[in-house]
Amino acid sequence: MDNNQNLIAQCEQVAKQWMTSSCYDAETQQAVKAMVENPDKTELIDSFYRTLEFGTGGLRGIMGAGTNRMNIYTVGAATQGLSNYLNKNFKDLEQISVVVGHDSRNNSRLFAESAANIFSANGIKVYLFDDMRPTPEMSFAIRHLGCQSGIILTASHNPKEYNGYKAYWDDGAQVLAPHDKGIIDEVNKVSVEDIRFEGNPALIEIIGKEVDDVYLQKVHQLSIDPACIERQKDLKIVYTPLHGTGMMLIPQSLKLWGFENVHTVPEQMIKDGNFPTVKSPNPENGEALSMALDLAKQIDADIVMASDPDADRVGMACKNDKGEWILVDGNQTCMIFLYYIIMNRQAQGKMQGNEFIVKTIVTTELIKSIADKNHIKMYDCYTGFKWIARQIRLDEGKLQYIGGGEESYGFLAEDFVRDKDAVSACSLLAEICAWAKDQGKTLYDVLMEIYLEYGLAVNKTINVVKPGKSGADEIKAMMENFRLHRPTELAGSPVVCTKDYGVLKAYDAQGAEQPLDFPEASNVLQWYTADGTKVSVRPSGTEPKIKFYVEVKSHMAQAADYPAAQAEALIKIEAVAKSLGI
Repeated sequence: MDNNQNLIAQCEQVAKQWMTSSCYDAETQQAVKAMVENPDKTELIDSFYRTLEFGTGGLRGIMGAGTNRMNIYTVGAATQGLSNYLNKNFKDLEQISVVVGHDSRNNSRLFAESAANIFSANGIKVYLFDDMRPTPEMSFAIRHLGCQSGIILTASHNPKEYNGYKAYWDDGAQVLAPHDKGIIDEVNKVSVEDIRFEGNPALIEIIGKEVDDVYLQKVHQLSIDPACIERQKDLKIVYTPLHGTGMMLIPQSLKLWGFENVHTVPEQMIKDGNFPTVKSPNPENGEALSMALDLAKQIDADIVMASDPDADRVGMACKNDKGEWILVDGNQTCMIFLYYIIMNRQAQGKMQGNEFIVKTIVTTELIKSIADKNHIKMYDCYTGFKWIARQIRLDEGKLQYIGGGEESYGFLAEDFVRDKDAVSACSLLAEICAWAKDQGKTLYDVLMEIYLEYGLAVNKTINVVKPGKSGADEIKAMMENFRLHRPTELAGSPVVCTKDYGVLKAYDAQGAEQPLDFPEASNVLQWYTADGTKVSVRPSGTEPKIKFYVEVKSHMAQAADYPAAQAEALIKIEAVAKSLGI
């Protein structure tokens, strides 16, 4: 029997358990039966070839029946395993408590209520939000309410077919080692018979506005220059939540900060898990901002901003020097935020000398140039905000965190939340635009000033999508090949350094090695060339793709040179991709 037949047999065996066990509801059993009876076994394999596991973003997958799908049973097993782990870990506490939140996706409320019931059935007190809420508010609520853990049901910016489950620890950050492995071990021990679906209503408390108010007040305290907002309170802002949780708090936050001219996209201020007005609810994709841009053109707005369904990422657009709307990418966004925070804290005498910022290893190196020139400590960490949160935790009480972010449109300006936060980011972005306008400038002018002072780097992420079981195997083979055959040049420039985070070693061109100081190994490779190009490659922890992050240096003597310098850099990025065979 070949491997494929073996795999089909294994999947059928598990599927038949789902069809015969009384633990599964009739609708689920009907869906599984249809897969088993279908001559095309693709859906059966994709639904049952593995059990969903916690990756860099927790549990995430397509909704449907099966061990590799998001449904009340996979959510139930995750929650039962997490409950068992919490009850072991905090056994001396009189009352263990958790926060449960969710986004606007289909089934998110059902999954959140199912999880709340399971926690309560295991003797754990649950604070369940009354409706959808942004992920950062759930993170805030864990610390605010003194909980030991929290979960949010969200698949972030993924397409509508997906849902997900992110688990957080008592510091408000996503779960890291050793707890991530500990929870996975507990989850893997859970069989469907072990899941306690019958809740204890006495242990479930509904929360809402009272937490919103405290959180929004804390976010408002991040304002660095309220006087410039007062002068520019008529700044024309267009905002869209893309049918997601941002609608609950972001317009409120902007109002609290003093902005009086905020325009929302009415068609996208409707909670809808089908995200009917966009191909994908991802503010990284220009298409998702098209309705907001149409409105911005109609009213001649100053800035456009969009948050993803769980309101942790922010995408933005501004006008260039010709008055044309352009998208600002995640690297530029992160850089503008950190530049503004550093410059304006300095200008107002707010620097104590113990501040630090954090970026991820795949985010633009220009941030390091800004930090170095301004004598600010900067840490590099792995992709994923749990690593930024880890650094905040390590330095808590010793150093002052003033901001951190990543190229994938996530930024965190505060330490009372431990995940990326579009609520504070949108508010701060509006302040940056007000500050620029106060000086007769635009956000684009600020970006050009950064490039002229610190040099120009152009970044592009190239995603190679490989779905399903065969795709996962292909991605694995690609990473192995890059390790075995390290590139010696990229686009004609010699590779002077290779970093392999899988073995935590850096190699120079001659092969001499040095250790990398990171908390654990990670499946990431980086190459640095003599002319300043940086390439990072990693399989996504949450999606069926391998990602290549390419950064190339370019030069501009004045702002007017930017389009030509950018075009030249993009040609070079194509040459780099060709060198890598992608």
